[in-house]
Amino acid sequence: MESTFLFADLAGFTALTEAHGDERAADMAAEFCNVVRALLLSPRAEEIKTIGDAVMLRCEKADASVELGVRILEGVEAKEGFPVVRVGMNTGQAIKRGGDWFGAAVNVAARVSGAAGGGEVLLTEATRAAASELEGIELRRHGELRLKNVKRPVVVYQAVRVGANTGAVPIDPVCRMAISENHSAGALTYEGREYRFCSLRCAAEFASDPEHYADAD
Repeated sequence: MESTFLFADLAGFTALTEAHGDERAADMAAEFCNVVRALLLSPRAEEIKTIGDAVMLRCEKADASVELGVRILEGVEAKEGFPVVRVGMNTGQAIKRGGDWFGAAVNVAARVSGAAGGGEVLLTEATRAAASELEGIELRRHGELRLKNVKRPVVVYQAVRVGANTGAVPIDPVCRMAISENHSAGALTYEGREYRFCSLRCAAEFASDPEHYADAD
């Protein structure tokens, strides 16, 4: 059976956990899953499983999966003081066993998600070819990815809402949380670059070892 498999998770979740503690990180992971579930209004999309801060979904139609991926990104971006999300998907044949799905198509979808940057929705050539014309969504060629255990490079596209602001959102270099203008707790400049922070705690942590966090960024 051909399906489109979508993986989404919170970018920088490990850094978030280290900076803000297990309890807050767990709360954010649960809230993220709730945001995703609220978007699963179509009977053509279903939640397969969650693994920590990641969720695996399956859609019968590729165009529905692309639209869902963009809506997940938008739903998380609308939340104040929340990490950025990354989404990856692929279309192909897979086998269902015990409520889960297995196969190369699933593995590639997971790898594409892992290669996506924060705030990106990436899809393979297979998904692009399977999707019908998408209203209000542009598919931009993103390049080729060399994925672990996949012999040939995988061509990927980025799904972007037409008219959306694609400017980079400041990311706290310590906890990797997205920072909106009215949520920033302050800013520091290191080697000519300004860094914004979600809290004074993260700002102090950065100030104690700026080279470490600037390199991580």
